[in-house]
Amino acid sequence: MARPDESVVHGSKAPGETGSASEPAGPKDLPAVDRLLRLPDVTALLAEHGHTLVAGQARMLLDGLRAQALTGSLDRADIASAALVGALRHRIDATLAPAMRAVFNCTGTVIHTNLGRALLADAALQQVMALMGSPNNLEYDLASGGRGDRDSLVEGLLCQLTGAEAATVVNNNAAAVLLSLAALARDREVIVSRGELVEIGGAFRIPDVMTAAGARLVEVGTTNRTHPRDYENAIGERSALLMKIHTSNYQVQGFTASVDEATLAGIARRHGLPLVSDLGAGSLIDLSAHGLPREPMPQEQLAAGCQLVTFSGDKLLGGPQAGLIVGERALVDRIRKHPMKRALRMSKLPLAALEATLRLYLRPERLARDLPTLRLLTRPLADILATANALHADVERAVAPRYSVQVVDDLLGQIGSGSLPIDRLPSAGLAIAPIQKKGAGRALDELATALRTLPRPVIGRITEDRLLLDLRCIENHFPFAAQLPLLPDRLA
Repeated sequence: MARPDESVVHGSKAPGETGSASEPAGPKDLPAVDRLLRLPDVTALLAEHGHTLVAGQARMLLDGLRAQALTGSLDRADIASAALVGALRHRIDATLAPAMRAVFNCTGTVIHTNLGRALLADAALQQVMALMGSPNNLEYDLASGGRGDRDSLVEGLLCQLTGAEAATVVNNNAAAVLLSLAALARDREVIVSRGELVEIGGAFRIPDVMTAAGARLVEVGTTNRTHPRDYENAIGERSALLMKIHTSNYQVQGFTASVDEATLAGIARRHGLPLVSDLGAGSLIDLSAHGLPREPMPQEQLAAGCQLVTFSGDKLLGGPQAGLIVGERALVDRIRKHPMKRALRMSKLPLAALEATLRLYLRPERLARDLPTLRLLTRPLADILATANALHADVERAVAPRYSVQVVDDLLGQIGSGSLPIDRLPSAGLAIAPIQKKGAGRALDELATALRTLPRPVIGRITEDRLLLDLRCIENHFPFAAQLPLLPDRLA
């Protein structure tokens, strides 16, 4: 007599009674969907998740098993009731699991494009949670009781922090550049130095953006040298504006020349044209005061004579994804009224987070503590090394005996792949190397894969026959260590 957990759902017979246990199962050995749904453990799943999800997954499970049976590769153990229920539960859990998950960033790149860029501050998270669960004044003027403008939620803060007359926001900086050009230069010419025709991630290229916005690009100068006369000679009746683009993701070095914003602003004024500056990963503070490479700030650009400045919210600023546009009121008003603005506007979640992030800048003395991006960028090497020492034994135990683990204090990380990618941050972490040198590449790939399958995936980088875990971004190592006992099974 078969034990209950060994029974086949097709009837109530044990595997040996429906055919030889050594023979593969056939399509007729599989239960109908309704019979599978009547199993006690499946009725519990129905009560938890509802009929639609469970029945749908049961149907797909049986379809897959039937395809196996038709090829003669279905083991009878796979159609025992316990196996079917387990497989069904796994399918349901996998379907309901979020695709976007928290990970441990051990790549050494703090503002990592593929890992969500800037981390939101606690104040921003609290603001989002407080506002998302209830109605809010997204477009309601509490003072007048009439319709409001969502830009007003952050415009005052942006003007206060940058000295701009007006400000508007869109969903990212690419959109900020696109909208500004569409509103100010459609069917006209935009003059840009050849050395500033950047391409950023996702094939966002300035010439293509110009075309999409309906503007005509006029290149001046050469890749490495552009002079004031190059701009002067290019200005004509069809000119709409001059544009200065900060090359935040690369540097041209050596025999170079470029025109600074103040000089370019003078040329623009003499010809009655606006000067627009795109900073990309713009910073609202002088990063050099925190021991980091200095980046141009929007308030400096405006003071130098730029009439419009665009920059990102989720890079050096440390907030949510956003494109910020600040400058003269007349230009901002034209941008705000453009039909494309509605298509590119920010939604309530990132707006709430942006407002809370901008408020942090009103207390600059606390910024290195309150803003995660700045806190991680300025984290002392001694603290990172202490984390490496604290994790060393746990990681070594988890990867033994196939790998050795060494604490290293000579790592060089990045501020961001698209934000100051050339500058390096001294860091520390763990270097994991295969004991056997033969097949080391495959062993490292297996380890990297196993780390990514942990409940909270660990993302490192492989270089010079080692898997490096840069620990700059691991401020609390206890959750990291708590899941390491799961790693040996994934490496088996």
